[in-house]
Amino acid sequence: MVSVGSKALALRRDRNCCNLVEDNLMGREDKSYNQGRKKKGMSRKAKNDSFGFDADNSNKSVSGRATDGTAKPKKSSKYQNTFSEPQPSIVRKQVDPETTKYFSEIVNLFESDGVDLEERPVICGNALEEARGKEFELATDYYISHTLQILLEGCNVDHLCDFLRGCAKVFPLISMDRSGSHVAETALKSLAMHLQDDEAYFVIEETLTNICKVIVASPVDMMCNCYGSHVFRSLLCLCGGVPLDSPVFHRAKPSMILAERLNLSTSSAPGNNLSHHHQGFPGLLKFLVSGMLKCSEEDVKYLLVDQYSSLVFQTALKLLAGHDQQLLQIIPVLLDCRKENLTEGNFIEMTAVSDIVELMKEAAYSHLMEVILAVSPESLYDEMFTKIFRKSLFELSSHQCGNFVVQALVSHARDQEQMEFIWEKLGPKFRDLLEMGKSGVIASLIATSQRLHTHEHEVCKALADAVCLPNESPRSVVDRILFLESYFACVEKSNWKWPSGAKIHVMGSLILQAVFKFHNQLIQPYIMSLTSMEVDHVLEVAKDVGGARTIEAFLDSDASGKQKHRLINKLRGHFGELAMHSSSSFTVEKCFSASNLSLREAIASDLLSVQSELPKTKQGPYLLRKLDIDGYANWPDQWRSRQASKQSTYKEFYAAFGSGEAKSSKSDSFLADTSKSTSLAIGVKNVRKEIDHHLASSEKYAKHAVVDDVMKVKNKKHKKGHGGASDEKATGSVNQKPFLSVDLKKNKRHGQEEQSKASRKKLKV
Repeated sequence: MVSVGSKALALRRDRNCCNLVEDNLMGREDKSYNQGRKKKGMSRKAKNDSFGFDADNSNKSVSGRATDGTAKPKKSSKYQNTFSEPQPSIVRKQVDPETTKYFSEIVNLFESDGVDLEERPVICGNALEEARGKEFELATDYYISHTLQILLEGCNVDHLCDFLRGCAKVFPLISMDRSGSHVAETALKSLAMHLQDDEAYFVIEETLTNICKVIVASPVDMMCNCYGSHVFRSLLCLCGGVPLDSPVFHRAKPSMILAERLNLSTSSAPGNNLSHHHQGFPGLLKFLVSGMLKCSEEDVKYLLVDQYSSLVFQTALKLLAGHDQQLLQIIPVLLDCRKENLTEGNFIEMTAVSDIVELMKEAAYSHLMEVILAVSPESLYDEMFTKIFRKSLFELSSHQCGNFVVQALVSHARDQEQMEFIWEKLGPKFRDLLEMGKSGVIASLIATSQRLHTHEHEVCKALADAVCLPNESPRSVVDRILFLESYFACVEKSNWKWPSGAKIHVMGSLILQAVFKFHNQLIQPYIMSLTSMEVDHVLEVAKDVGGARTIEAFLDSDASGKQKHRLINKLRGHFGELAMHSSSSFTVEKCFSASNLSLREAIASDLLSVQSELPKTKQGPYLLRKLDIDGYANWPDQWRSRQASKQSTYKEFYAAFGSGEAKSSKSDSFLADTSKSTSLAIGVKNVRKEIDHHLASSEKYAKHAVVDDVMKVKNKKHKKGHGGASDEKATGSVNQKPFLSVDLKKNKRHGQEEQSKASRKKLKV
């Protein structure tokens, strides 16, 4: 358990606040207030090149607003030229020496571990009472703010709410301070913890109501501040009943967004099937969101293109996902349409369309539009698709920011008719998009084609044609997609060669992973290209993180067993080397699962050569256990028997339950392929686990039975007096390997029979 002293010391470490974070694997950047308190930066101490409130070299915060609270429009956007007058800021008074000494003693008391757990809430409550009337000064003091965090975490709900009610009028100012924002965050997280007690609900609701009324009176400053916007989003999450540090609602990782768009994730849209960790306050959530939108028209235009207020709107929309009536009132305002009496099919004014298209070329608004497209009710999505995107699809696809909006639009296409229109506009432009570096649009189009089961053949052909010259064999199609940037940067594409040592293109790898989900007949050029790759190139691909995932996707596809074995053979003799890398160790496991018996033995033999080094790696112990390398080393015959048993059980399952496509063909020979149908991918994995579990259970039962037999012989020998010829004979027979081998098989069958009887009894019950 971490002591209070060490926790306080940890809180005082220097941490960066406003880091540049990569917003998408395509390279779009967004400066945002990071969520992490230790690793990801809730910094308070300004560095020489800091953008913070107290930075020495700048009098501006990251949001483009001066430290005194006055607005200074950014020059990056033509939409940020007007803004309402902000409220005058409060000058923070210096904390008196007596108060500073008091809180210093409190810290010393906690760091000395001189406080019992039972006494802790009382001491924290008493200390917070001393802060009454001085909440703003104490919360914004660099050192005392750390102490306040400890007190707010340790006090009871009554003292916590008293503190928040006392500082409600200055809560926005505390939230916009570099140190105060940490205090505000801690207070909100403590409220969320106390919500586990049903009796605390109403007192917390009353406290939050007071805070929300103050914020709604003037929300713009807080929303546009790098610290304040983060606290604002936490408050929205608290009212929405979701964890305050939820990556889905606070700031989704680019990898999560991309995985969902490319059908690589099983997670649903924000708000759907979400298990709320605590009770929410839906009335307050609605009150906050409506208050944000009651700003003047000029203020709303600024908020839409400010990077921090855009994040606040995104969180609010995600929390309201599924509440169609509320979304139908909010989204038109965010589309700069303030028309009265909105009706279905009439949410968007045609006069505003050109402005919306230009807004989507702004970084902050493009982020916001991605979320709007994700949560929009179907009627509103259809209207946006028809009015906004029909005439600007390729224009936006070509833009640095707009192409991300098109990715979201394509990923959330509702039906085949919409996909038909998208294909008409973008299908002939595959090569152009790749040359412009907009491969994310193509990746989204491929994934949507799979999801809606339309234009699958056309998509596969268009992609291959885009990376091949006219009348050229598709033999190098996979090579070029893996190195998209290198290939399209080459002037003489006919002279392009494999860039040895270069990093594989992330989006190119993701595109191939999506391609290998198509039916076998549609992706023959890609299969031929991958399986005919040179040995050195295959090994280089397997060592790269993205390349390894590409190979795994191919091994999971419904390509024939012979085609998979051809690729696996190229890695023969290198599996030990690959197993030592954390990323390619998964590829070794996939190769093993897709191999026949001879290839499995070759893989096990390679791993045997690095058996002593593998346990030192992250995935090594799992790999040794999964492939039973120890069993192969000590009992190779039994290891082969177990592998054959597993494969024959898989074949029997597919013979009984698999589709015609899933059954192994004669050309694949014995123990060839076990994953012929992508539609059964999840079922295959579960069946494999179940079979492996039952076989392992049988072996375990058999081993126990052998031990019992040995113990019986020893006991019999002990009873006869430790000495006769018959005893020696019995003992010798136990130590003979043939006896053990035969007896193991016998008891293994006995164990399987016992399990079978038990299963029948359960069915009868």
